[in-house]
Amino acid sequence: MTIGFVLGNGKSREVLLNRLAPRGKIYGCNGLYRDFKPNVLVATDKPIATAIQESGYARKNLFFTRNPISGLGARPVPPQYYGFSSGPIAAAIAAAENDVVFLIGFDLGGVTKKFNNIYADTDFYKKSSDPAVPGDNWARQLAKIATDYPKVQFVRVIVPEVSKKIPFNHLPNFDTLPLKTFFKLLNTL
Repeated sequence: MTIGFVLGNGKSREVLLNRLAPRGKIYGCNGLYRDFKPNVLVATDKPIATAIQESGYARKNLFFTRNPISGLGARPVPPQYYGFSSGPIAAAIAAAENDVVFLIGFDLGGVTKKFNNIYADTDFYKKSSDPAVPGDNWARQLAKIATDYPKVQFVRVIVPEVSKKIPFNHLPNFDTLPLKTFFKLLNTL
């Protein structure tokens, strides 16, 4: 059984990243590269994708974006997910390579009315005082990916006080797991 960990940048991403690496491949999004080098990085918004490529990151690391800059090492996102957001695209890439995909930091807008992102108030991100980004589009994209990969088990790791409740009950291969339970499970992987 192969395991992939897809890291969103919601505030619930309370995982020690180095604990995940020995247990599976790590897929991340956008500003994660500032703090940690995942096995795969995805960025779809042009300003941050450009900055990542111009930093030289894509020449040394696996990086996917919508419109790679020629000669800087980035790869194009899977064409069937071209219009999707970074997190769902990272989940799709992980699903193509793994049997189980854990989604960590996918708060899908969060439960407050404020912007829910650990990189708030930094370059290419909104202010922490800005309104929350609705997570419905991300939820639809994740549901589509789970439907496209019916043999892959998806597990969304949540912190109930931070993560927006999204019912994925209609998907037999999509579960939700509290972060505390995930930490206990992680010790057995």
